[in-house]
Amino acid sequence: MILPSASLPGWLLALAAAAAYALGATLSRHVRARHGLLALIPAWLLHGATLAWGLLAGAPHFGFAPALSMTAWLVLTAYAIEHQLFPQMRVRWTLCALGGASALLGALFPGRPLHDTASPWLAPHLTLGIACYGLFAAAVVHAWLMSRAERQIRLAADPHSGMPLLTLERLTFRFVTAGFVLLTATLLAGWVFSERLYGRVWIWDHKAVFSVLSWATFAVLLFGRARLGWRGRRAVRVLYVGAALLLLSYAGSRFVMEVVLRRGA
Repeated sequence: MILPSASLPGWLLALAAAAAYALGATLSRHVRARHGLLALIPAWLLHGATLAWGLLAGAPHFGFAPALSMTAWLVLTAYAIEHQLFPQMRVRWTLCALGGASALLGALFPGRPLHDTASPWLAPHLTLGIACYGLFAAAVVHAWLMSRAERQIRLAADPHSGMPLLTLERLTFRFVTAGFVLLTATLLAGWVFSERLYGRVWIWDHKAVFSVLSWATFAVLLFGRARLGWRGRRAVRVLYVGAALLLLSYAGSRFVMEVVLRRGA
């Protein structure tokens, strides 16, 4: 069986988005921070157009790669907004690489078409889940920046070379808290309205197990920070574990079904 791939317009949009990300990242190194962000707007728009084409052109498609691509696009959106408040945040190259790679991945594996008989509540449920992915992905990016800032402090590097450590920590847990709220809502909706969403009662499949495990991990993280004062490396490690479990819950299980087993179910 040949794996599905995007149509020619989808591929052209994805290639244009990847090229625009590469160009924007290159230009951003030679201009001011604010102008560098403007250089990424064409890439962000083309990436959004790529996602819209997959959902609106003909039968809507969805799968692990579009989910990851949407997550990357949401992280870039959050970065663009956050950069207005914290222009010293320096992750443009990393996010450009993430955006370009995810756009191409979405074109290579566009997913399977959603059934015509799918519940009208499925789209809001998937939207809620992807928003949850985006918030936790943003938290992971901030946690990585926090770890890098901590290493710079240990090495006595220039303390003004990036964002303050405490600011990064505060932003990280704001994203974690918001993501936890959405994850809780997503799980409750899936449990209560399972028959309407999927035409069957709630079952403990791989997606459900990993989702609940990730929820429990994030709950422990938030409790540990609030009651036990968890900070630094310990908090970051727990965050990474929770994010990995969440990644496995949908994107990982769909990857196995679509690419390894080559099934659309």
